[in-house]
Amino acid sequence: MLFGIERSRFWRVAAAALVLSTLVAPSMLSGREEPSVEELKGRVANAGIADRPSLCIHISELRLGEADRLYVAGDSEKAQAALADVVAYSELARDYAIQSHKHEKQSEIAIRKMTRKLTDIKHTASHDEQEQIQSTIDRLERVRDDLLAAMFPKGVKK
Repeated sequence: MLFGIERSRFWRVAAAALVLSTLVAPSMLSGREEPSVEELKGRVANAGIADRPSLCIHISELRLGEADRLYVAGDSEKAQAALADVVAYSELARDYAIQSHKHEKQSEIAIRKMTRKLTDIKHTASHDEQEQIQSTIDRLERVRDDLLAAMFPKGVKK
């Protein structure tokens, strides 16, 4: 009987530990801060060529989020600077992906999603801002076309 009592206590403690870990672990993970855009930009130069496309895409996505927030806040100049980074790092991601033959598909998909988000932003922006946003969309479409051409070259049958 003593063993039976010990066993039930063990299971109660184990269940409590499990519940506690499911409640505490997510809060501990969210406490870890994501690296800043500047830190990520610094990592690009030091990363291997196969890792660079995903870093560049991550920077582009972060800067697109910033541009969206800046347009909502009415700060067009800073938003346009963020869009310039979106294009620059998307182009770098394309170049590194094609060069390394890694992350081409993931880069194309991410850039397609960014293009859709830009289209949504464009619909809420003023007329002057829409021209800059459309220019960014056009450049990202060219980046996507380049990635698709690298993935599916014409005339090459496997």
